[in-house]
Amino acid sequence: MTTAKIEFAVNMTCQKCVDSVRNALTGINGIESIDISLEKGNVIVSTNLPYSVIQEKIEQSGKKAVLKGYGDNSSAVAMLGGNSGYSVENRTIGVVRFVHIPDGCLVDGTIDGLTPGKHGMHIHECGDISQGCDSVGEHFNPYNTVHGGPGDDILKRHVGDLGNIVADNSGRATFRIIDKFITIPDIIGRSLVVTEQPDDLGKGDNSKSKIDGNSGNKLACGIIARSSGLFQNTKRICACDGLTLWDERDKALTNKQDYSGASKNSKL
Repeated sequence: MTTAKIEFAVNMTCQKCVDSVRNALTGINGIESIDISLEKGNVIVSTNLPYSVIQEKIEQSGKKAVLKGYGDNSSAVAMLGGNSGYSVENRTIGVVRFVHIPDGCLVDGTIDGLTPGKHGMHIHECGDISQGCDSVGEHFNPYNTVHGGPGDDILKRHVGDLGNIVADNSGRATFRIIDKFITIPDIIGRSLVVTEQPDDLGKGDNSKSKIDGNSGNKLACGIIARSSGLFQNTKRICACDGLTLWDERDKALTNKQDYSGASKNSKL
């Protein structure tokens, strides 16, 4: 599978920290190269694994890690649920990244709060979540074609048809997809949606199959925004609230736990 470079800021203070991070990443199948700079506080990994897997491996060394840049070219990101997106009952949250690579567009994400099994995922035409997922419009479909699957020809699918992601028994879906028809400039400002049911990829026996794959209600959505590639993000302190990278990371984790707790309490 095609590799891509991912840049993390890691709070390393000494050579022992560098060695610890390198040891945590060494020998993992799917990692092609590791470049660590103590001076810059950066770790760059060339890999065919999802970014969340690499971040977890780094943090197993005891060091905090924040993704700073993804890919050598243009990239984008969608935040589903949380403070930047919308989810039903604040239950489904995640981050999905889009990166231009020679083979097409790499779609790399982790989404939590799903029921185990398959869920449809689509790019929708509008970047409007003012009414939750009800205002995102139809699937992104610039060629006015029928709904299909990611393996179909461009005239037999919507450009926004990304097929299914699969959640494990904990409700987490971690995925890495390469799509040959998506381009970053065309999707920035639109929205990403994950649905309640599996997508039948246009192979169903009713009219809805050719519209949305019978994928059911929208569980969560988020606007697709431009994000940083390698070495494009030099931020150390957030201009909006004065928080450091590490404070922002801890705040995001706290918010994630709060949303998960709200979901559990809503079922009581």
